[in-house]
Amino acid sequence: MLAVVGLGNPGREYGNTRHNAGFLVLDALAGDAPFEPRGSYMYRGGRISGKRFLLAKPLTYMNRSGRAVADLLDDFRLDPGSILVVSDDVHLPLGKLRLRKRGGDGGQKGLRSIIESLGSEEFQRLRLGIGSPEDPGELADFVLTPFGNHERRAVDEMIARAVDSVRLWVSDGIDRAMEQCNR
Repeated sequence: MLAVVGLGNPGREYGNTRHNAGFLVLDALAGDAPFEPRGSYMYRGGRISGKRFLLAKPLTYMNRSGRAVADLLDDFRLDPGSILVVSDDVHLPLGKLRLRKRGGDGGQKGLRSIIESLGSEEFQRLRLGIGSPEDPGELADFVLTPFGNHERRAVDEMIARAVDSVRLWVSDGIDRAMEQCNR
């Protein structure tokens, strides 16, 4: 079984913020289907091209995402190589996607927490470009602000491309998904 984990912060006040880009992608994948709470995360099952997968959203805050991901792996007996983590990335321009087989955290605290909790960087990740603040000292405030109206089209297109990339990852695997996504 495969699992797609979207990173974000729980709570309505964070709903459309840049840091919740991973949640936005999972919500688009799930459509109207509800997520069920289970301990430190919410999840729902799905099927693409006959392949079963899970969608999961941590109920922890971003910097504690690792606990939820470790719980998910334990609960469903998954290994790190069978998950795709979808997260925001301030180092990518708004709308740009980057799909990788493994790697470091790139300064993203949710990814750092997952790496620390799992003791491994051997999970796949889809990074979503959210742009960056003009003043690097304002990073914490920047990621917790909503996307602006002038950014909505780029964000909607990015989410649609991310959904397509996740579907391709489930159906055809990481290499084929990377070919399409990283163009």
